[in-house]
Amino acid sequence: MGQIFNRSTNFISKTTIFGAVFFIGITIWMLLEFNRSSYYTQAFFPREQPVQFSHKHHAGDDGIDCRYCHTTVEKLAYAGIPPTKTCMNCHSQIWADSPYLEPVRESWRTGNPIKWTRVYDLPDFVYFNHSIHVNKGVGCSTCHGRVDLMPLTYQAASLQMEWCLQCHRQPEMFIRPKSQVFQMDWPPAEWAHSEDNDERTNSNTGHRGIRRESGREESRRSSIFYRRFSIINPRSSILDRPSSLLHPRSSIFR
Repeated sequence: MGQIFNRSTNFISKTTIFGAVFFIGITIWMLLEFNRSSYYTQAFFPREQPVQFSHKHHAGDDGIDCRYCHTTVEKLAYAGIPPTKTCMNCHSQIWADSPYLEPVRESWRTGNPIKWTRVYDLPDFVYFNHSIHVNKGVGCSTCHGRVDLMPLTYQAASLQMEWCLQCHRQPEMFIRPKSQVFQMDWPPAEWAHSEDNDERTNSNTGHRGIRRESGREESRRSSIFYRRFSIINPRSSILDRPSSLLHPRSSIFR
């Protein structure tokens, strides 16, 4: 019986099979990278608001505490959006005639709330409790970044599960003293040499009963961590945008 297929068919078939496997692998990798990208997660894209509100001016330059506006952050699951009255406490006297604040004055006159554009929007199936995180030593800047340096607020993290697990797997690297929770430029330089961290690592997270170990071993690892990452910027949060540890375009799982 004569030869049906040319000898080159074997080479073509093998090349096609390996090429298909390679193509599928590249496609999956590209989808995963797109899923982590800022384009998909909307991280680091400033949100336009109905009022030109600057966290940098209020929290950074004027030093207004987070809790002045977000009054329920220590008590409830939601940090809370300030009512117009909170704005008018100051702006009925300061910049009272500024055209930029006309939406605030209109809201005050009519009683209609300002329609802020939401920056952090978790899926409906995610249960997140601000109060338990704050009361256990998770600082504002750990998740929200250096809002005191943001003229326009943006989402400072991907909010994906792998980002959450960075903290839940090693909470000793992120939890701070409770007195420093609302301090934006944390950790201080001297913290890198402190090993008295047992109180910080003895925590229950805010996701209904997840527990983490605590003790001297975590304190030792915490000290090592801060010595290692102090090269980034000892006066800024380890989760600030310049750190590749947090940026959604680079994954710690690579």
